[in-house]
Amino acid sequence: MKDSKITITAIVPVFNEELFLKESLERLLKISVIDEVIVVDDCSTDDSLKILQKLAIKNKKIRIYQCNSNIGKGGAIKVAFKNITTDYIIIHDADLEYNPEDIYQLYNEIQQDKNKFVVGTRFTKKSKPQIYKRTYFANKFLSFLFSLTYGINVSDIATCYKLIPSSYLMNTFFTENGFAIEVELLAKFLSNNKNYSEIPISYTARSYEEGKKIKFLDGLRYIFVIFKYRFI
Repeated sequence: MKDSKITITAIVPVFNEELFLKESLERLLKISVIDEVIVVDDCSTDDSLKILQKLAIKNKKIRIYQCNSNIGKGGAIKVAFKNITTDYIIIHDADLEYNPEDIYQLYNEIQQDKNKFVVGTRFTKKSKPQIYKRTYFANKFLSFLFSLTYGINVSDIATCYKLIPSSYLMNTFFTENGFAIEVELLAKFLSNNKNYSEIPISYTARSYEEGKKIKFLDGLRYIFVIFKYRFI
């Protein structure tokens, strides 16, 4: 008897992403291992919501949730967490910095272990990142600090591509509303579980003119969160 297929929900937080949104979702929907796509519009002021609604009419895999106010990336992701029905989730940024094709590599990693937390890393010899130097060195420092604090080697703490067991999400309370939820997701898992692996992925950085939103203060919040969930 064959094992049942592992099901995956892709979560897409959206805030003013009209430039890349249509292409991003169309490429994501072509990934055969994605069973549904939950898009959370974080009170966009551009045409993002209109684009989403048109796409949802054509594809029943898409579910749209709207925030009444701008609550941040983490806040939008947590809205999606409340509506998960699949075995795993993966977070997909709408600006196409990440290549949806790489999801297949992460999916292959969980075939023999359905409780594993799998991260797509942009910083190994096999990865192919196109990234700004300041982002590279900031992430290397934060990843080193995280690895030292939690006693496990993590090469890319800020990566968006994390394939996460839904069972973990259902039993964990998350508090971060901004970009630092990326750290919180991994920190709380590794505090009690070392069933973790990394898979090299590609990456193409977007400029702030193209819609990139993370700021210097978000990096400082990362540092606080690294220590917060380890010692508090």
